[in-house]
Amino acid sequence: MMTAAALAVHLAGGVAAALLAKTGEYLFSGFVFILLAVFEYLFYYRRERNLLQMEAVFSLFWTGGMGLSAMKLSRLAKDWERDTWISFILVYVAFIIGYEGRAAWERKKKPVPKVEEGLFERLEKSEGRSEVAKRLLCCMDVVLFVSVACFLLEAAVLREVPLFSDKPHAYSYFHLSGVHYFTVSSIFVLPLSVLYRRIKGKLSVKEWTRVGLCCAAALAIPILCVSRFQLLLAVFLSVCVAVMAWPGIKFRSILLIIVALVPAYVGLTIARNHDVAYLNGIFEMKNAATPIYITQPYMYVANNYDNFNCLVRELPAHTFGLRQLLPVFALSGLKFLRPELVSFPIYTTKTELTTLTVIYDAYYDFGLAGVFLFGLILGLACQKTASLKTRGQNPVALLFCAQIVMYLVLSFFTTWFSNPTTWFWLVLTGIMYFYVGRKK
Repeated sequence: MMTAAALAVHLAGGVAAALLAKTGEYLFSGFVFILLAVFEYLFYYRRERNLLQMEAVFSLFWTGGMGLSAMKLSRLAKDWERDTWISFILVYVAFIIGYEGRAAWERKKKPVPKVEEGLFERLEKSEGRSEVAKRLLCCMDVVLFVSVACFLLEAAVLREVPLFSDKPHAYSYFHLSGVHYFTVSSIFVLPLSVLYRRIKGKLSVKEWTRVGLCCAAALAIPILCVSRFQLLLAVFLSVCVAVMAWPGIKFRSILLIIVALVPAYVGLTIARNHDVAYLNGIFEMKNAATPIYITQPYMYVANNYDNFNCLVRELPAHTFGLRQLLPVFALSGLKFLRPELVSFPIYTTKTELTTLTVIYDAYYDFGLAGVFLFGLILGLACQKTASLKTRGQNPVALLFCAQIVMYLVLSFFTTWFSNPTTWFWLVLTGIMYFYVGRKK
């Protein structure tokens, strides 16, 4: 009943925001969504006392992102179409219905005990704890070795390392088809090291040195690639795993890690050869005096919703599943034999701003029906993933959960689940899950 009331508040807030936007009160319209996002996060957080509860995370970042976009601080932003408003609210409602529906079914099938033993408490009581730690270390070594080897192969074939290039978009060209999936998998080394530390307990100097060198080598790859996204993803995955592994971790510790990333982020921005005038010319802020350190993150969130609005306004016909089948076409190599299967235009506010929302391809394929079905399936899958932590003794379950949490945090950024790299990472995590968890 409480969830139904929360959904009713969301719908009422969405209608209010839409009416305010129609009258040109864009700032107030966006503020309504931001208030909703905070309210919904606190509502779902208080039920489980879990900072990374998936409904709470999706509420905060999806609805909060809508609020930023609805403020229309850039001249690129146009009034949203009717289907745009419906899609943004519909996917949220469908997600909550899917998540809550599966959770209710799980409780009916097997009631949750009042005092539930955690994954690490169960593992500490088992005899296989040391074996699990060894296998986690093995996963770290193998992933890092393959990632470094593939990076060196790409650098040798392309005869270039993006960090030392003077091209504005050097990273965009640093790809060998099929090989780059393995290169960017270095993002898993840091979160695996966090799991290893949690399982192993206190580490010796030799163990600290080994883990530290692995992490340094893993972080070197996104820096050499000049990929801010990979660097942030590696660190945030590690933070998510740490929060799940140590529930009592202090929020200020997380904040310090985020602050420590700022110099690296700024440095990589400079290394990408994008000056302030170039970026301001693209973003077209209504207030030209807005500092670039505010403009850039704002546009990386807000413009994606406007790109979706472009799709709604300009799409001539739906593609009936072809867009969301891109991972199949890419990973099977079929896209090279039949390029017309993946040759569909991307509708954006500006050529340079190509990031999209998580529902972009769902609408591209099936319209509003696709958006609702996508949200429902995503909610079901998220609840299933979250339940992995409540049973068994496999710590890689936390890596699964951390990935999904990150995709929800960045739900405004791209079409995660029709991205071949996402499925490659999920399959890789699945391999590690079965390797670490298999019986000797």
